[in-house]
Amino acid sequence: MATIHWFPGHMSKARRQVQENLKFVDFVTILVDARLPLSSQNPMLTKIVGDKPKLLILNKADLADPAATKEWRAYFEAQGIPTLTVNSKEQATVKKVTEAAKKLMREKIERQKERGIQIETLRTMIIGIPNAGKSTLMNRLAGKKIAVVGNKPGVTKGQQWLKSNKDLEILDTPGILWPKFEDEAVALKLALTGAIKDNLLPMDEVTIFGLNYFKTHYPEALKERFKQMNLDDEAPDIIMDMTRKLGFREDYDRFYSLFVKEVRDGKLGLYTLDTVGDANGND
Repeated sequence: MATIHWFPGHMSKARRQVQENLKFVDFVTILVDARLPLSSQNPMLTKIVGDKPKLLILNKADLADPAATKEWRAYFEAQGIPTLTVNSKEQATVKKVTEAAKKLMREKIERQKERGIQIETLRTMIIGIPNAGKSTLMNRLAGKKIAVVGNKPGVTKGQQWLKSNKDLEILDTPGILWPKFEDEAVALKLALTGAIKDNLLPMDEVTIFGLNYFKTHYPEALKERFKQMNLDDEAPDIIMDMTRKLGFREDYDRFYSLFVKEVRDGKLGLYTLDTVGDANGND
């Protein structure tokens, strides 16, 4: 697979805005997909944020493998990065984020208090890649529908300050991808979960990747959902066999669409596509 280049104009502009607005916030909130704790982090933005205090939120935790999420949270905490796991559709998210923000900025709040300065509202910027759930999180924190929510990447294109409560003020930013994907596996993981547009990668490659990953890590989920599937076969043979068994004749595109949708909708159960071994450079 060739290196994928993906850097539309509004993302280039958003990157500059993130850089310019860093000085206006107390800390940065990095939002990632809990199913992709590593692959859904934008290395370009990580570099821009630098030493600014940061809070990492593993969103969509309700869709991720809980055992893997626990491992990832421990991993990031060991790196000195305060980490939250949330389902931004839940009301409890507001309290969890607010309390984590206060804990993160406790020393600064105390220092300012000693100087006679009372910090009443903490300011943060939420950054992340498209489709990580930023709009849903923003609406939850604001307590009303402010951010546009969509199930496709690239819905939010502007920037806006939102008041969560008396403790928190948030700058929203569009989902920003990095200029190109050097790592084929990262691109395939993002494609499988819908973080990048479907026309960027051949769906047969995405399906083969997904089948192989689930065969290795979640074989029981495949057996449960596709009872006719022979997991001893290679992925291309599985595709041909299942296309026929499902009555799609030789329309393999129908199976690709079905399989990818099943994965994205959670019909194959809870899963995580990154392992802590990936972060440590292990296969």
